[in-house]
Amino acid sequence: MEPNIEIRRLLDVMPASGRMMTKIVSKPEQKQVIDAAFPLPLSQARPIYINFDLWRRLTKPQRDLLLLQKVSWLIGVKWLQPNIYQGVVLAGLVGGILEAVQGDVVGVVIAGGLSAVAAIRIWRTNKSQESELTADTVAIRIAQRRGYSETEAAQHLLTAIEAVGTIEGRSGLNFSELIRCQNLKVIAGLSQVGIPKNYQ
Repeated sequence: MEPNIEIRRLLDVMPASGRMMTKIVSKPEQKQVIDAAFPLPLSQARPIYINFDLWRRLTKPQRDLLLLQKVSWLIGVKWLQPNIYQGVVLAGLVGGILEAVQGDVVGVVIAGGLSAVAAIRIWRTNKSQESELTADTVAIRIAQRRGYSETEAAQHLLTAIEAVGTIEGRSGLNFSELIRCQNLKVIAGLSQVGIPKNYQ
């Protein structure tokens, strides 16, 4: 498999927002089939690293769905989306600056701590299993616009997750992958037992 040809094909599969925000990079030395670092605030480049030697062991539909899932997850990370935690971070930063100007060390520590707690909460929300499940759902929706049915897309993503574990030489799937697989089985019509509603 020629990496440049596959990258061009994958760019055609990606949604326009994915092409603008992410970049596919060949990384033959990595042990994972596909990987992406958690994007930091205000980072323009959101690279997706692919080991094409391992990538070629997957079928074309599996590769499409894995890429769409990773792109959906990266696009779904929102650091600057207005909500309570972003407001708390901003208030903490402004409060910290005001306290620093006044020379109040205790105020600076409290404001900085408040900002840190809110930033950690944003971080955890974006790295949660719920964000992975949402990315799976968005990837399936995008795949439907690329000619896959919902059932086919869910089955391809399910088999891709399982195949990646085998290709990477892992003894089994991690907890997050097991939850995702169970959710995909329900979407694909392979199981009636979904994940609990209160889990999300």
